[in-house]
Amino acid sequence: MILEAILYASSGFFMKFSDDALDMENNTFLGVVSGLICVAGIGYLSVNFSDAATIFLAILIGTLFSGKVDKVGHIVTLVIFLAILVIFGLPSIGLGALIICTLAAWVDEVGNDHESLKGKKIVETFFNYRFTMKIAVLVLALLGIFYPLQLQGFHPLTFIYFLLFDLAYEMAGLKFNRIYDGIKGFYRVIG
Repeated sequence: MILEAILYASSGFFMKFSDDALDMENNTFLGVVSGLICVAGIGYLSVNFSDAATIFLAILIGTLFSGKVDKVGHIVTLVIFLAILVIFGLPSIGLGALIICTLAAWVDEVGNDHESLKGKKIVETFFNYRFTMKIAVLVLALLGIFYPLQLQGFHPLTFIYFLLFDLAYEMAGLKFNRIYDGIKGFYRVIG
């Protein structure tokens, strides 16, 4: 339980840090290294927990469909994640839950980048913080409480774990510049 919480949070943090290193600083090395740390966490979670496998596969598929896998670092981490799943196996996941989460991830990615939504405060905030996926995971966690066997809903704690993932993701985005500058300063000292 504690390990899951730590891995969800650290994976969220390193996913965002990797994205920002690649997208904002064009730093492939740091993007790949932080992406590999993220993949180690989500790989472990996905191999061992069906809810995590569903969520992270959905995020992968949703970002692929939205065209967000567009840098070498993204492709490297995608290939390694898929290799982990092929080598170690994937737990049984519900197709319905995977479809729901994939659609939610795709809607969040498309909505986050859609220029016509910029300036519409509530809608922009909704997609900026990717609430579609949060709602999907919450609904599946509630279904898991009330209909655990019939609908293959998520374990109720999965929603909490996903919130930890998301909070750490947002924290990495907020603190990226400060952390990145610190890393650059460290390399100047030892270089």
